[in-house]
Amino acid sequence: MKTLFLTVANLLVFSALAQHSVGHFSKTFVDPSRNNRDILTEVYYPATSAGDNTPVASGEFPVIVFGHGFVMAWDAYENLWEAFVPEGYIMVFPRTEGSLASTNHQEFGWDLQFLVTELQNEGALASSDIYQAVSPETALMGHSMGGGAAFLAADSLCSNGNTNLRTLIGLAPAESSTNGVSSIASAANVTVPSLILSGIQDGVTPPNDHHIPMYSALAATCKTILNIIGGAHCYFANTNLACDFGELTASSGISISRTEQQDVTNDFVKLWLDYNLKYNCESYTVFQDSVSNSTRVTYSQVCLFSVPTINTTIAETAAQLSSNENAASAYQWLDCNNGYAPISNETSQIFTPAIDGSYAVQITVNGCRDTSACVDFTSSLSLIEQLNNHIQIHPNPANEAIVFGISSSMLFNVAITDIHGKILVNEENVGNGSKVDIQYLEAGSYFITFTIENERITKKLIKQ
Repeated sequence: MKTLFLTVANLLVFSALAQHSVGHFSKTFVDPSRNNRDILTEVYYPATSAGDNTPVASGEFPVIVFGHGFVMAWDAYENLWEAFVPEGYIMVFPRTEGSLASTNHQEFGWDLQFLVTELQNEGALASSDIYQAVSPETALMGHSMGGGAAFLAADSLCSNGNTNLRTLIGLAPAESSTNGVSSIASAANVTVPSLILSGIQDGVTPPNDHHIPMYSALAATCKTILNIIGGAHCYFANTNLACDFGELTASSGISISRTEQQDVTNDFVKLWLDYNLKYNCESYTVFQDSVSNSTRVTYSQVCLFSVPTINTTIAETAAQLSSNENAASAYQWLDCNNGYAPISNETSQIFTPAIDGSYAVQITVNGCRDTSACVDFTSSLSLIEQLNNHIQIHPNPANEAIVFGISSSMLFNVAITDIHGKILVNEENVGNGSKVDIQYLEAGSYFITFTIENERITKKLIKQ
């Protein structure tokens, strides 16, 4: 049984296995739909070294958009970004609606909603520190007021068919009934998998008035509420004067430490995130076993989901590899000799390698994703025979220029000759996407010879 032991020691192991340093930048995003509203935001991301504006780590990372508690600053949640960013998540903290006198819960919900889509734009921005590092999968998460606002945001996103939002997580979420909205009412429109963590001794947002009604109203087909035994309201964050003062006057009977509550939170939330944002169904299995067996929480749950069994074996012939999983919704072949890099356009069940090497396949079945072991492939075909089917000429027939489509990283010497063998074009180091101007050639038939390692193939070209 894969039960999670929720101890301080486990938190130390969790931290020791972290893979990335934490990078950071601040940015004011502007929402044009609300009179160019400024949303000052702190962004923490997996980096090659810790610090401001450091290079982002290699890969694409899911996003967590986080809402802070009432009159709580974003830096009270350092415990969360230090736990999740090293594990391969981008965490985003809007700093809006922090006033004691004029906080607008609806505006804060709209800020969170806006950032879900805006972070996708940020990932496509060449000048950004997280350029090409943003995965589409996104979570809304928040504490107290921010948890309630996250429900408001999730309501709008689900109702509008947003495909980035994959899960909602509330840490002691507070019912927001200001400005004519209600987090409990919004829960009825939230269809993404949802997780609520509640401190049983929380007197700031009593569970019976806040967390439990939100859980009950959720429309998600997979929802869980974890009740932390002896848990508090403010212990989801680091020490914060405003929150701690409120807790001191409202809560009683707290019987665990802040570190212990954060330990429970980090372990369960990480498993939930890995399943919902990284398609890791092994994490879902461990989460379920841990929920059932932990002595630190009680729970309620509705989850209409079963973990599929994925066949990760590979069949090999002299010329190709094929996945033995026939029911997958997606395949992606990987180059094991190149850091498991996805191989462009190789998304079918059957894969014909362009060159000898080591390959694996990533398989998706019913929302779960698993990867095969690497297979060393050696074709019985010669190198040039292997490459023959992986070299294309676009367009053909052609008029002004041709572009080579080569499904490998190899470079060729290319010669274009007429029917008498006279060389008209001679290019070196031609690779995928290379372009050759042929507008000066007369209409007729020509031959293109690709040469590599003293082997060559010839293809016919028609010039219009």
